Amino acid sequence: MKKILLHTLVFLACTSQIIAQQNILLIIADDLGTDYCGFYEDAQDTANMPHIRSLLGKGVRFTNAWSNPTCSPTRAGMLTGRYSFRTGVGTAISGPDYPELDTAEITIGKLLKNAAPVTYATANIGKWHLNQQTPQSLVYPNLMGYDHYSGNFLGELPNYFDWKKTVNGASPVTVTHYATTETVDDAIQWLDEVNGSQPFFLWLAFNAPHTPFHLPPDSLHTVPGLTGAQMHINQNPKKYFRAMTEAMDTEIGRLFQWLDQQGQLDNTNIIFIGDNGNLKRVSQIPDTSRGKGTIYEYGVHVPFIIAGPAVASPGRVSDALASTPDLFATILELAGFDNWASGIPAGKPVDSRSLVPILKNQGESVRDWNFTEQFSPQSDPDDGKTMRNLAYKLIHFNDGRQEFYHLAADPSEQTDLLLQPLDAAAAGNYDYLCNELSQLTGISACDPTILNTETTGHDGIMTLFPNPTSGVFFLKMEDIFARPVDITVFDLLGREVAKFYGNGPVLKADGSSLASGHYFVKIQHGEGVFWRGIVKN
Repeated sequence: MKKILLHTLVFLACTSQIIAQQNILLIIADDLGTDYCGFYEDAQDTANMPHIRSLLGKGVRFTNAWSNPTCSPTRAGMLTGRYSFRTGVGTAISGPDYPELDTAEITIGKLLKNAAPVTYATANIGKWHLNQQTPQSLVYPNLMGYDHYSGNFLGELPNYFDWKKTVNGASPVTVTHYATTETVDDAIQWLDEVNGSQPFFLWLAFNAPHTPFHLPPDSLHTVPGLTGAQMHINQNPKKYFRAMTEAMDTEIGRLFQWLDQQGQLDNTNIIFIGDNGNLKRVSQIPDTSRGKGTIYEYGVHVPFIIAGPAVASPGRVSDALASTPDLFATILELAGFDNWASGIPAGKPVDSRSLVPILKNQGESVRDWNFTEQFSPQSDPDDGKTMRNLAYKLIHFNDGRQEFYHLAADPSEQTDLLLQPLDAAAAGNYDYLCNELSQLTGISACDPTILNTETTGHDGIMTLFPNPTSGVFFLKMEDIFARPVDITVFDLLGREVAKFYGNGPVLKADGSSLASGHYFVKIQHGEGVFWRGIVKN
């Protein structure tokens, strides 16, 4: 028995060491949604991506992966495993008023260098976009745990053939080499310097296919009929978007070939993901206002594949909910650092959930819901928070509006269920999501919103308070004339549960008998009818 136990312990120790020695390559495409990827169910006008497709047979493709709506918060979440309301990075950093990522955050790089059982060589190559570019900030990638950094700090290159690159804190220098190619050149140069002396973690962040749209070198794409003239680009942005995406794939293939020649490809876990959905100009949906920069599906649903030696039974497709902050725990555990939580200081909650159980085929899911958000220094009607489970999605905008969708039946979010009474299944999912969202963020997401803005014949202002209520609530009418008012309360299923009548200026309603939950309140005031939501605690 002792011999068996000893052999088992030795086997487990060896297995842990083998896992810990595997390399990790994270590839981030900039502004690439699933509909340009022919291996996704909603694929439409797709790009040629044979090398990215080659990962499918070696890995797991995730169908329900979410990012943030823009690049900076997505990258901050990947790097720290923390949601935007914790890091403060709520939208694309584009000026001095925009919060940046604090260098004191605990990052993947810091943990792999300073706390993991096996020390990894770490590099961040390509687009940074987590801080403003200043002389002081150029060294920030190194301070956040990267042995090597080379790339551009800005969110968008001015020109893919004429741009500024900084290397390990040095002043930026002008580069006239095609940016997508330069990114892979830098990656290969760094990997060659590491020379297999230790396992590596490489964060490879392409600018492509982010604007400016352009004609890549002919050797990198196969899209016909492109002239490169600005007028032609303006008239055919989708064709150039496809060409840029294919050019990125071609260069990824060159990196894969180099790894293979060095005998490292089979020992490297490769993660491919988009950082948010597509820009309006290349959106392939009827309502192009719901793309990048919004918390609708087209803005946050991204392609996501993990392939490599850590994947059991490769070639699988997973419908599990996954979120870009989950890369934090996943990468650390792929590096053999299972107790990474011991390296996180108290008071620094981490939201990441490791996807390794799914990769090992030991479980079908690791989380019950996905969450993402957007917030800006200036008020923006697209700012808000959203949460989904496998079937339903709740959107809670920062101005108080809410929308609710049955994603399983309505993946393009055409029918807002809050414009009508909910059936039992929808009502239960609404309650679940708004309560989970409230607990996570502390914003009282179950508070009411204006459900119908019809105000025909209404020439005054009405306020329903307190809301939420413990039972008794009041309707205040700021109107010169106190008119009779009918208040009818409906539950989420549209059933009438209470009725009150009176006249102003303040009408008291006793809802003590109502069960806790969310209700629709119909207010009839003269000829005017309008609706509010109210919550009974």
